[in-house]
Amino acid sequence: MNTDGWHFTGDVEDFLTGGGAFLRSRPAEHTTPLTVVEKLRTAGGADATVFGRLVRAGEVDAVLHLRPAHRLGVTRLSAEQADALAAELVGRGHTVPGIVADHDTATAFAEAWRRYTGAATAPRLRVRLHRLGALTPLERVVVGRTRVAGERDHQQVVRWCGEFLDDIGEVPANSWADSRFADKVFTFWETPDGTPVAMAATTPMVAGMVRVDPVHTRSRFRGRGYGGAVTAEVSRAALAAGATDVVLYTDPANPTSNALYRRIGYVPIADFTGYDFSSTSNA
Repeated sequence: MNTDGWHFTGDVEDFLTGGGAFLRSRPAEHTTPLTVVEKLRTAGGADATVFGRLVRAGEVDAVLHLRPAHRLGVTRLSAEQADALAAELVGRGHTVPGIVADHDTATAFAEAWRRYTGAATAPRLRVRLHRLGALTPLERVVVGRTRVAGERDHQQVVRWCGEFLDDIGEVPANSWADSRFADKVFTFWETPDGTPVAMAATTPMVAGMVRVDPVHTRSRFRGRGYGGAVTAEVSRAALAAGATDVVLYTDPANPTSNALYRRIGYVPIADFTGYDFSSTSNA
């Protein structure tokens, strides 16, 4: 189906047949939809998910995914395209509890959604996406080593992910399997005596892209370089495994972490914003 406009499907394989090449064309910028869609494809759970692709002049120009009780995820749109998408989703009766997209797209869509539905919109998330350029060794030597977490470390990983969510104010999923951490590989940074003090996780490689997420240092060990050391090591491991794009998100309001990742070699490429929408009054 190559006519211009939005085309929707509930079949992830059908969606990837039409929109997969577009997603893979910008693996760094499309890091989140790539990993979300791949997880739905391989692990199941795509039931009731709506996938969409925007066709213009016979070519895919944008894609989206909308999971029940999740914010809409959509790739970059112009203001006019964001407005048209909001009108399309309202017309189709879709429930949209919020959106996460690049800042301009999310803001344009949120404003359009407010106009079409009467919903209140509130910004809830702001993150900055970075892509690794040349991996740069840290000037500060951090004594210790990495260790990939195994089955015996599962409860510790779960506990530390909970601490990470507390730190950023994010509500945990109902179960580990439903969480954004379940399919990731975790690596600890340990002191010479074997004490784990920090960890970093990486997503499975998709289209040559790996995302580092999350990075967490236990509170009493912060300020000693452990977070930077484990981030550098998992980034190096991703490159060694063949990744062509290694990315991570930061809080743009945290100058310490942003400066740290720049020293490692990460370069900011885009800002993303999340909005939550109230229940609609006239949709």
